[in-house]
Amino acid sequence: MNRLAHETSPYLLQHADNPVDWWPWSAEAFAEARRTNKPVLLSVGYSSCHWCHVMAHESFEDQGTADYLNEHFVSVKVDREERPDVDAVYMEAVQAATGHGGWPMTVFLTPDAEPFYFGTYYPPAPRHGMPSFRQVLEGVQQAWTTRREEVGEVAGKIVRDLAQREIVRQAAEAPGEQELAQALLGLTREYDPQRGGFGGAPKFPPSMVLEFLLRHHARTGAEGALQMAVDTCERMARGGIYDQLGGGFARYSVDRDWTVPHFEKMLYDNALLCRVYAHLWRATGSDLARRVALETADFLVRELRTPEGGFASALDADSDDGTGRHVEGAYYVWTPAQLRDVLGDDAGLAAQYFGVTEEGTFEHGQSVLRLPQTEGVFDAEKITSVRRRLFDARARRPAPGRDDKVVAAWNGLAVAALAETGAYFGRPDLVEAALGAADLLVRVHLDEHARLARTSKDGRVGPNAGVLEDYGDVAEGFLALASVTGEGVWLDFAGLLLDQVLVRFTDPATGALFDTASDAERLIRRPQDPTDNAAPSGWTAAAGALLGYAAHTGSEPHRVAAERALGVVKTLGPRVPRFIGWGLAVAEALLDGPREVAVVGPGPDDERTAALHRTALLGAAPGAVVACGTPDGDEFPLLAGRTLIDGAPAAYVCRGFVCDLPVTDPEALRAKLA
Repeated sequence: MNRLAHETSPYLLQHADNPVDWWPWSAEAFAEARRTNKPVLLSVGYSSCHWCHVMAHESFEDQGTADYLNEHFVSVKVDREERPDVDAVYMEAVQAATGHGGWPMTVFLTPDAEPFYFGTYYPPAPRHGMPSFRQVLEGVQQAWTTRREEVGEVAGKIVRDLAQREIVRQAAEAPGEQELAQALLGLTREYDPQRGGFGGAPKFPPSMVLEFLLRHHARTGAEGALQMAVDTCERMARGGIYDQLGGGFARYSVDRDWTVPHFEKMLYDNALLCRVYAHLWRATGSDLARRVALETADFLVRELRTPEGGFASALDADSDDGTGRHVEGAYYVWTPAQLRDVLGDDAGLAAQYFGVTEEGTFEHGQSVLRLPQTEGVFDAEKITSVRRRLFDARARRPAPGRDDKVVAAWNGLAVAALAETGAYFGRPDLVEAALGAADLLVRVHLDEHARLARTSKDGRVGPNAGVLEDYGDVAEGFLALASVTGEGVWLDFAGLLLDQVLVRFTDPATGALFDTASDAERLIRRPQDPTDNAAPSGWTAAAGALLGYAAHTGSEPHRVAAERALGVVKTLGPRVPRFIGWGLAVAEALLDGPREVAVVGPGPDDERTAALHRTALLGAAPGAVVACGTPDGDEFPLLAGRTLIDGAPAAYVCRGFVCDLPVTDPEALRAKLA
């Protein structure tokens, strides 16, 4: 009996009609394994994972394979986005055993959830030195039946080894100038000066590293840091990884030149990159940065917003190519003939502008749209017409599937990005979208004890508890919303979440942070990973939010917790700066203060107050917090005792427990935030 039909995860629901007798991750599944004396097949993936779909079609939809699984295994299917804790624990085991990881992740467990054999994708027949999935199943079953004692010894050793693995020991204090300079030097060594970005293929958007580079430049004036950020952002925006028609970024580029993407679009990537490009515009005034920030924000609202006001997790890489086959990238790629069908005489111009060739840059003579031309003049009005017509034509193609699951952490990132982008560019509709998502998080995900649920779907809360990244990223979003809207309730909600971090996620002896709460389900290991990968780790996200909340409120416990948490950045920053980017960005804020800006005026409709508020938001000082309200308001602690100056709105800037004289002129405020 397949038990996935009533799950909230779109990924699990994709498997609800498999002939495999799937169980969701649950105590009941392992009780069944003990009762029947069977090993557990743990299969972990996510809805927009291309190779997860491939393995599902080849193996889990195959009746013969399903019959074998049903006879010899208890099969458990996990959505890694719903249960990042389960994914993290077993991915650590996979990587330790094989030297690599990825999804789909295939792990065989004892009924006590101890792993003893690992892999990722397995083909239906032996291929490229890989055994077939059926061969793996038969081998595991034989070992389980004939060498049970050996299997138990292997599983026990793996669990003991995992328990003994420690994260790199954190320093006793936060990083200083020396460590951040070393981190910058390390990034310079790994930088690709011809193509932008860091390292080789596949090449991922380095969102959090870019935030560090922008903050480091703002604090120190280092032109090299700014140039790496500018060049990388331009190369990505001109490449195929960026959707030249609809805005938004794909997950990564399979090549070093940003030409051919892996076409899935993730909420977290686009929220982070929207914010990066908005901050790049704030630093440089770049027209390209402004365009990309706004187009990415519009993509988020147009294609990922759910009817309940939240944001869906992802768009699939695959879609129907018009023949009934699901093909990666089918929605996005073009041939010269397809351009002619849509554009007629303008097809040649479009091919030149977007780099569409007869040979193609992708597969089967198809090209991913790019902006390869860095010189020459194009008719802007004509290009706008071409883009609109191609966008409209593409909209008539079968669209990629959408994972409608709302993940708390990623919605927190979207709230921050949309709130700031809307404020910078005079787009109140984007701020409203941020408010809608924040409202959903409070109404659906947050319970009466200030505990977050990880996911929801269709307005129905999921069964899984929030992890550290949910608390950190949602608090970050609420803090950004408080600064932008002047509504102190969002600061209050952030405080409720961060109090949970202090009590339930923090090691009181060391200040280290855990990914799961002290009262969460016990796994074979309590996950704890400070490194930033696709998104900020829970550790660094929480550190940043704790620091911002402390700047707003003057709370010493929150500031001390942030400083202690940043000890890991002092250790890792100089060694692996690419993988601690958000931690480095938070450390920049700590070194700068962060600055506290209080803007007081007679009311929200006063133009002079609005000008000071906007100037404060556009200040590039790392991690600066902004409070805006009336002199007698009690929504923000930073406004206490602040008065108008000769009846005029005023801005107060404090830093390191010292406050400057208030100013009433936006230019004077801009100078104080430089």
